[in-house]
Amino acid sequence: MANLREGTSKLGVLGPEFRGVRVAGGYNFELFWQAFKDSIAKFDPRVQIRNPVMFVVWVGSLVTLALTVAPNLFGPSSASRLYNGVVTIILVLTVWLANYAEALAEGRGKAKAATLRQTRAHLSGVRVDEDGRRETVPASDLRRGDLVHVEKGDTIPADGEVVDGVAYVNESAITGESAPVLKEPGTDIFSSVTAGTTVISDWLRIRVSVNPGETFLDHMIRLVESAKRQKTPNEIALTVVLSVLTLIFLIVVASIAPVAAYLNANINVADLVALLVALIPTTIGALLSAIGIAGIDRTMRFNVLATSGKAVEAAGDVQTLILDKTGTITMGERKATDFLPVAGQTQSALVEAAFLASYFDTTPEGRSVVAYSLSHGAEPVPGLDAAKGLDFSAETRMSGSDLPDGRIIRKGAVSAVVQAAREAFRREPPPDLQVIADKVAKEGATPLAVSIDGQILGIVVLSDVLKPGIPERMQELRKMGVRTVMVTGDNPLTAFSIAAQAGVDDFVAEVKPEQKLRLVQREQSEGRLVAMTGDGTNDAPALAQADVGLAMHSGTMPAKEAANLIDLDSDPTKLTDLVAIGRQMLTTRGALTTFSIANDVAKYFAIIPAMFIGALPGLAALNVMHLATPQSAILSALIFNALIIPLLIPLALRGVRFRAQSAETLFYRNLWIYGVGGLITPFIGIKLIDLLISPFA
Repeated sequence: MANLREGTSKLGVLGPEFRGVRVAGGYNFELFWQAFKDSIAKFDPRVQIRNPVMFVVWVGSLVTLALTVAPNLFGPSSASRLYNGVVTIILVLTVWLANYAEALAEGRGKAKAATLRQTRAHLSGVRVDEDGRRETVPASDLRRGDLVHVEKGDTIPADGEVVDGVAYVNESAITGESAPVLKEPGTDIFSSVTAGTTVISDWLRIRVSVNPGETFLDHMIRLVESAKRQKTPNEIALTVVLSVLTLIFLIVVASIAPVAAYLNANINVADLVALLVALIPTTIGALLSAIGIAGIDRTMRFNVLATSGKAVEAAGDVQTLILDKTGTITMGERKATDFLPVAGQTQSALVEAAFLASYFDTTPEGRSVVAYSLSHGAEPVPGLDAAKGLDFSAETRMSGSDLPDGRIIRKGAVSAVVQAAREAFRREPPPDLQVIADKVAKEGATPLAVSIDGQILGIVVLSDVLKPGIPERMQELRKMGVRTVMVTGDNPLTAFSIAAQAGVDDFVAEVKPEQKLRLVQREQSEGRLVAMTGDGTNDAPALAQADVGLAMHSGTMPAKEAANLIDLDSDPTKLTDLVAIGRQMLTTRGALTTFSIANDVAKYFAIIPAMFIGALPGLAALNVMHLATPQSAILSALIFNALIIPLLIPLALRGVRFRAQSAETLFYRNLWIYGVGGLITPFIGIKLIDLLISPFA
């Protein structure tokens, strides 16, 4: 243990070295420069065709470029090479700005992935064969089932389970937090280790649980590479809508040429391209991908990895949130705080029995009962080490000891101990047992009954407290229309008390592992999207079934593989933050779509009168902005169309300010701000640009 303490004391020196893995919250010059280079590469038509709206603008720029070289390419035209060239430059700039928005959103994910790749490339480990011989090999040579020996200062080369040794591990390379984590064999959570983390004391022997390319570090690299993300369902649906609108406007613009010929209006092909670009929703088309990538990036800044944008988006649509009581709603460190004997029993007898019943209980609660019993005078009995221990399990909800002298001592949930006393010893519980248990439960604590040979001696009180801010979080979720359900293994009275204090909408008490899965399925069968948290192997089925499953990094590998979100800080309450992030992403997309469609109206008033005013002088009435000339009107609309994209990039990356409100309230708020704002802003912007360029147009 001296070495363990030594490792802990030096952690403050080790921690900052690993914090470099985390990407800074702000953007820096390197990210901007890399985004610039990536934006140029995105002019590749194979990339452009993925975004139908911007692909049309890209094709339009090629058409106007050809007209710049040969103005009469498609027939007689009054447009000069200079005019066509300026239109081409504006269109190319529009495409480039859309590329830059996407590249900038991808930038931080790529930077973190590069750092993680560098960490992985230098990993090696000491493999131990069946004869005990040791050999240093690259991490890429390690296979599932191999034994690896790591000592103080070594970086763990592969994911695995501790089979021997006890040591503290610095997980800041993965989580960004430098708090030491004790690793030892025999427990689900504390025996799991991750590639890239560092042993800071003593030694461990690890059995590798994955093959090369399957480690959590590899998984992180794939997840943070935003460029490889899949589009979310809502994003796909919106892309389809934008594509349909683009196709409709393409047909409309194509039909203008014969109409113009009939009216003897001289319409230039460059003007038709400009009209098409003004009609289609280029603003949201340019920013749509960046919004989705930025949503994933925001989860990373919360130290949460999302397997896809779909997981983040689904969090925004969640209608039911299932939360464990212990560790999520409460601090999760239940400790023994009192002994309450039943009538006819002494406190000293209860203390002694509680100590014996908890002697082999390795859970934090069991250790707490042992420590509290010792502080109240409990003493080990002769031959205790030869006794047989009963481990606590979620199924039996009891622990205990079978002593060499034949006594059978049990401690656990009141209903479980009473049932065991009846079935094994045909003993009925004391009359005042339930009264004492109910009183403890009403106060929000957990009562544990203790028995010897079926004779119940009294209650051990375990107390827990709510995490700070939980009632406020529950209230915010309620405002967003999210129903919260607390699940706990406690009895109904305790659950009711904690649920009331926390402000959750519903609770389910005395839950067994398989009941979590059934609860998720029941909620989904009623048409609700469900989110839940978990960290144990027994949570994996429910995490996989849930629409949003948040697994703890400190949890088991099956839980992490089943979930679609992984919290590197292992803080279950983050699920409430993820709901807000998902809602913010959906709100941002809706707000900018509203703005994009609204600001197209002003472009119609600028370009359509400019194109037809010669043939139809009456259209001058539509020139409400009193733009100087047809040429300056078209150029002003195109310039505004391009400039609005960089002005909205920060909003797309940061997200629209989110408030805990109902969907209906958010809809009307965004309609007023971004609908009306999107309608007014272009009139002002286009007029100002026209004033600036009209002397040169």
